[in-house]
Amino acid sequence: MHSAGTDSRRKGRLNVSDVGAKFGPTKLAAATTRVVFRLVVLSTLLLIADRPAEAQTEIVLYSFAGGSHGSGPDSRLTSDGAGNFYGTTASGGLGAGTVFRLSPNGYGGWKETVLYSFCSASNCVDGANPMYSYLTFDGAGNLYGTTYAGGAYGVGVVFELSPVGKSWKETVLYSFPGGTAHGYSPVNGLIMDTSGHLYGTVLGGVFELSPSGGGWTERVIYAVSTGMGGAGLTMDAAGNIFGVGYSKVFELSPNGNGGWNPTVIHTFNAGLLPEGTPVLDQAGNLYGTTFYGGAKGYGMVYKLSRGMTGKWIEKVLYPFQSGIDGSDPWAGIVFDPSGNIYGTTARGGNSGAGTVFELVAPVGTGSYKEKVLWSFNGTDGNQPLGSLILDSAGNLYGTTYAGGSKYSGVVFEVRP
Repeated sequence: MHSAGTDSRRKGRLNVSDVGAKFGPTKLAAATTRVVFRLVVLSTLLLIADRPAEAQTEIVLYSFAGGSHGSGPDSRLTSDGAGNFYGTTASGGLGAGTVFRLSPNGYGGWKETVLYSFCSASNCVDGANPMYSYLTFDGAGNLYGTTYAGGAYGVGVVFELSPVGKSWKETVLYSFPGGTAHGYSPVNGLIMDTSGHLYGTVLGGVFELSPSGGGWTERVIYAVSTGMGGAGLTMDAAGNIFGVGYSKVFELSPNGNGGWNPTVIHTFNAGLLPEGTPVLDQAGNLYGTTFYGGAKGYGMVYKLSRGMTGKWIEKVLYPFQSGIDGSDPWAGIVFDPSGNIYGTTARGGNSGAGTVFELVAPVGTGSYKEKVLWSFNGTDGNQPLGSLILDSAGNLYGTTYAGGSKYSGVVFEVRP
């Protein structure tokens, strides 16, 4: 059951879960995305409040210029361990998105390099519009990701980018043909197991891509009748996969015969939209976010723990209260070594452009305390949709879909 606050907030609001689910398998996907999120921004009144300035410092590492440089970064970043960041933009480049690298320029700034622009061939057979698709490295330095549209059938691909000299070569590993048997329109990035198998989400469930005879074989290993949103997958050390549909949290366990045993471990109240990719802690507890819900309807951070009987129990760690403390978390969370939780909200904050927040870990039986580390104002970013990454010094890095000097999104750093 939803609170009155949740219902009142929904009146006149755009359902952000429709982003992706309503896209057609065409090059119009990126343009539709931008229009939808601009409507979201325009529908959000500026929230002005007297509050102390954040103690942290936010730095715009790169402001996307649109066009050939890409626009609309909506996924988390991937670090190569050598100080470079990799990511995707939903649009720009040749028109259907890019894969980019951000590297220190040697003068205290950063340089963007577009590694690949999608839709380089007729009909976008190489893929189009990576949606929330972070990049995954293998041991040889190759990158893997997905596009929502494009490919041989127009409904998305799994791609590989391989370094060749000073350039990168794209290979389409799989073009989704559509239909329930193989799925269509993959959203979010990929996880890889120790055998090199790739796993990801399509609008109807979870797929597996396996190396086979010099090629790849795809199969849907779990169909989600209620549909999938924007969340990705996570895998524990035993090879179990966890994911989130529009209302259900599920676990897929290897059955020992090459198949999978699915279990729905939690069902949310209808309409909460758990869009954040779930994250496991060292004890096996699962954490995530919901776009709506909580006491005031501004979204929440939750924890799922396996109880004494094996049943998973939900605990709300923090319900966003007013919008000023953040509103509508879309991305997942990240931990620091002390157990503090960091994340973003797509809206809310001082200017309604989103926040970076921390949930300070409780001592003993206490509760988490929220701190707004940064409120975006548009110039320094707007609508952070991807999860954060954390370096060893405690600095946080992420992207915003919009904002920046050219209104095409930014890569940012928040320093403690």
